[in-house]
Amino acid sequence: MVVCGDDGLVHRLAAELSGVYGERVTLVVPPARDGRSRLAAVPGRAATLLGRVTGVVGRAAGVNGSSGAGSPSGGLVRVVEAPEPDDEALAEAGVDRATALALVYDDDETNIHAALRARRANPRLRLVIRMYNRRLGQHLEELLDQAGRTGNGDPGDLGGAEATTTVLSDADTAAPALVAAAVSGHSKVIEAGGLLLRAVERPPLAPGEPARPGDRTVALLTPPRSDGADGEGPVMLPDAEAVAGAGGRGRIVLERVHYSVPPHRTPRLRDRSLPLGSFFSPRLRWALAWLAAAVCGLAVASWLVTDENPTHAAYLSLLDLFAINDPAIGQPLGRQVLQLLSGLAGLLLLPLLVAAALEGLGTFRSASALRRPPRGLSGHVVLLGLGKIGSRVLARLRELDIPVVCVERDPQARGVALARSLRVPTVIGDVTEEGVLEAAKIGESRTLLALTSSDTTNLEAVLYARAVRPDVGVVMRLYEDRFSKAVYRTLRDSHPRARTRSRSVSYLVAPAFAGAMMGRQILGAVPVERRVLLIAAVEAGSHPGLVGRTLAEAFRPGSWRVLALASESTGDRPEAPARPPHPPGEPAPGYVLRPDDRVVVAATRQGLAELLGARPVPRPRTDAG
Repeated sequence: MVVCGDDGLVHRLAAELSGVYGERVTLVVPPARDGRSRLAAVPGRAATLLGRVTGVVGRAAGVNGSSGAGSPSGGLVRVVEAPEPDDEALAEAGVDRATALALVYDDDETNIHAALRARRANPRLRLVIRMYNRRLGQHLEELLDQAGRTGNGDPGDLGGAEATTTVLSDADTAAPALVAAAVSGHSKVIEAGGLLLRAVERPPLAPGEPARPGDRTVALLTPPRSDGADGEGPVMLPDAEAVAGAGGRGRIVLERVHYSVPPHRTPRLRDRSLPLGSFFSPRLRWALAWLAAAVCGLAVASWLVTDENPTHAAYLSLLDLFAINDPAIGQPLGRQVLQLLSGLAGLLLLPLLVAAALEGLGTFRSASALRRPPRGLSGHVVLLGLGKIGSRVLARLRELDIPVVCVERDPQARGVALARSLRVPTVIGDVTEEGVLEAAKIGESRTLLALTSSDTTNLEAVLYARAVRPDVGVVMRLYEDRFSKAVYRTLRDSHPRARTRSRSVSYLVAPAFAGAMMGRQILGAVPVERRVLLIAAVEAGSHPGLVGRTLAEAFRPGSWRVLALASESTGDRPEAPARPPHPPGEPAPGYVLRPDDRVVVAATRQGLAELLGARPVPRPRTDAG
């Protein structure tokens, strides 16, 4: 595996590939003397703010200076320094012999040029490209996939069989995890077949205790009194008998994540329509109603006084109202009085019509402006920052029908237009200024999502929010992973009853990039001690052990287990039974898999290779494997 980049994502991705998948990785990074490395992620102001909480900044700085788990494994990682990913740098990294190449530079143009060079050097190469322009990324995928199909890869080789191109974006990749952390409080979430799954470690089952319904036990951990040297290591994908006789082994369980939204979400924020009542103020509506009643009364009085046809009497009253009727000279006194009263009502009507026109115009103008948080709003999510990542998180929150209030300093930010189109309440202002978070009703909110590009701003906003409401849940976006852990521990110790999550974007997106490098089917990975369990999407027709079997029967202990359906079957066949109604991704227990079904499986590395009809990529035997 070759990874080229110029920021923290390249190191996190190398750690993911080497530590989780056990792959050999070559990094292509710019020399430190070029000054392209990112500035320190812990500015002095942020450290000072953190010190005000508990006074443990010294220990946090020690964490930042230590070599944590985020550093790549030295035995599996080789580093090549090059200012740019040119032909010489790619050749020195061994792109012509590599299985996959990840281009994660911060500049789209640099990634595109390097991808074209790499595809020309190795047509069988699997490419993973980091790009912000999604439309351009789709065209680039088609172009490079077409160029890769002209290569002469060996169909039996996993690397040659899948010379694909995958374009990923930080914002699109990190948004689901940030939303899951904010709404459900879970961190490691895998989206598979319409389901949100997370891997949790459960204690051993007591003798005779049945497993909870819905638990998907995917691994049994090494017994507590064994170090695994005698061969008693973890058991991958055990069957029901093995789980029942685990004998004190801990379990790794895949459980479904449910988004819980407070039931008292009033007023509703998803209504984008403009109610008619907002055109006119209540005072103006009452004035128009009384004037209309007076006009109707004058029409009835004119009908009674003149003995005219009711329609003709109403017509005369309207002419008098607009002062376009002849004077009632020589007519009965009652008719003259009614004409004077109608003229007076017409004088009152003129300012009311002008006021209604002005209020209607103001309503139309404010319809395209940003909404303010309505009164009585509670249980919502306060989103700070509408940049690249904040925009995607906002769209995701609205798709889940979660009430949200946005705060953005720049009125020209890319997410402001999205908030305006979604009719989401937005406060324009600096979150570090007093009164801005109060305007977003932080005291009545459920969670604070601090997603600005400044670590200092995010930390200061979280500390201020905790001062207003100590039990508010917070999710912070922090760039540097080790500093993120230090902030999390400090805030957790200071507010143990409140939910605190600090997230590094590079940490969130690295598993997706690593999964794309391992193959387009891989959705995520679950580390189990020194082994790894892969979550992948495969075609049921790719292996005879899946087609014609139910989900319970399509299970091979130690190799793979079907979790859900990734998509609906295509094609209507009269001989195939209709699929019974079921929740997304969860078919009926007796549903028989068809060849064109796409299923989500949990598999070992060897089991996935067997399902795909290919052999695993050769790699050295190490403890990380």
